Amino acid sequence: MRCDDLRYTTRKKDGKVHRYWRLVRSVRVGRRVIQQTVAQLGELDARGRLQARALARRLIGEPEQAELFDDGKQHLTVPVRLKGVRVERSRRFGDVYLALALWQGTGLADLCEKLLPSGKEAVPWAKMAAVLVAARLCEPSSELHIAEDRYRRTALCDLLQLAPDLVNKDRLYRALDLLLEHKAELEAHLSRRCGELFSVDNEVLLYDVTSTYFEGEAEANPLARRGYSRDHRPDCKQVCIALVVTFDGFPLGYEVFAGNTHDSKTVQTIVESMEARHGVVGRVWIADRGMSSAENLAWLRQTGRRYIIGAPKAELRKFAAELAATSGWRTIREGIEVKLVRWPDTAETAILCRSADRRTKEQAMHDKFSRRIEAALAKLGARSEPSTKRLSAAQINRQIGRILLRNQRSAARFKITLPAADCPAGLRLHVELDQAFDDWAAISEGAYVLRTNIEDWNDEQLWRAYIQLTQAEAAFRIHKDQLRVRPIWHQRADRVQAHIPVCFLAFVLWKCLEMWQHRAGLGNSPRTVLDEFACIHSHDVILPTTTHGEIRLRCIAQPDDAQAHLLDRLGLVLPKRMRAGDLDLPLALTA
Repeated sequence: MRCDDLRYTTRKKDGKVHRYWRLVRSVRVGRRVIQQTVAQLGELDARGRLQARALARRLIGEPEQAELFDDGKQHLTVPVRLKGVRVERSRRFGDVYLALALWQGTGLADLCEKLLPSGKEAVPWAKMAAVLVAARLCEPSSELHIAEDRYRRTALCDLLQLAPDLVNKDRLYRALDLLLEHKAELEAHLSRRCGELFSVDNEVLLYDVTSTYFEGEAEANPLARRGYSRDHRPDCKQVCIALVVTFDGFPLGYEVFAGNTHDSKTVQTIVESMEARHGVVGRVWIADRGMSSAENLAWLRQTGRRYIIGAPKAELRKFAAELAATSGWRTIREGIEVKLVRWPDTAETAILCRSADRRTKEQAMHDKFSRRIEAALAKLGARSEPSTKRLSAAQINRQIGRILLRNQRSAARFKITLPAADCPAGLRLHVELDQAFDDWAAISEGAYVLRTNIEDWNDEQLWRAYIQLTQAEAAFRIHKDQLRVRPIWHQRADRVQAHIPVCFLAFVLWKCLEMWQHRAGLGNSPRTVLDEFACIHSHDVILPTTTHGEIRLRCIAQPDDAQAHLLDRLGLVLPKRMRAGDLDLPLALTA
């Protein structure tokens, strides 16, 4: 059973009552009926609808019945033999239609047509690129799977007017190679186009590094190395990907480094390459503490670049007096306090931050590991004290070392000695708690420090800018979880380099859809919208007539209530039919 409904909740804010709507679906699971939220619809206000429709017009143009969706049979009247009516050739339509709308709206379709020449057999490489990126956005899979199965199950062949027999793995690989050759032009274009569509501010740039691992030995790839794995796969070779996004999380560019490259070694390369493509004036670079080497900070200061960079936890000890002082702190958000002080020995500003939630978490972790150490030491002592033979101090020390290694966060709290004793064991276990550890924990738990050379921002602006690094972290999660940039199955170095830009372009479309949803009051889950639209199929309806033989109509299934609500909020109108059996027409999408 499946039915859709609108539900609302009310909330009082600023003396007004706001009614927030959500679209829910009732689904029977066994004997129970559960409610699934399809989309958050906000306040369903007229202003939101107008904004969404205006953005839809900028993305995909004015509504029109393009040739691709006009089969010339709208006004044909013929007698039909009902006995022979049938449906054939069901294809996924809605999600790939939306993906191609975004592909065109971002200008990538036109740009690829200019950059990528036609193949030897007149294969349009721009369309092959569209196949790769649309497939990565809607249903990530390998090039072989796209060629042998996925492409023929979608309406891409109709929308792109590209016959299925022209889409094979070799052509898809060639399209990968061609896209990689124009990486810089693609990034520069996206920066301009998405600034026009979404008013993206690229003055503040967020920078982070992640890793993605290989299946296989990757012996032919010099960048494939073992290093610190963010995917918890130290057994696999990997490459590191440095990604730059705007303050709103829109991607501007990336670079690929060897898998054993330390984060700090990527900074100068990525800064210079991004500034070469997007300009230098007014840029503010924001990065986490992995980038904060003395060499990088000196280089950024000497070259006049502005930055906000997280500092290692150990740097907090330089500010013990300021942390302990109760004056100078300002609450900038519930549970967040900030204090600005001068960084010792430099002209930088130190941004001391305290988080109540982070303090609670760190206290709980210290308590947890302290209890573990105490329990393990008590067990060790209970086993050693009654011993009737002489014990080896070296052996006991190794056991203590293993205990502390497993609980490093609280290891420094314990002073453990093995003094000689007048007993058969020859020694005893003596444990003291280090009061200095507890004193430092009391003022440092929940605290962290940032450093910046920006002089004209206040404490709240500096903190909020740094916290936006979560946008870069979210971008990596989407790349890995939704677009499946990992694991990499390609073994050749050039194919690995070509795999990543397809994922990058798919993320560009993902982010465009997310920003479109946000303006339409639909939350920030593109996968929900794509999954809903994937249920909209195209079908060939065959009508046997008494006068015209068989008429084949390629029809688009009408959306259900939930899908209709989403389409309305996004300002989209799906076509009702497409031309059947004609693969020579240019691609055109309607809204």
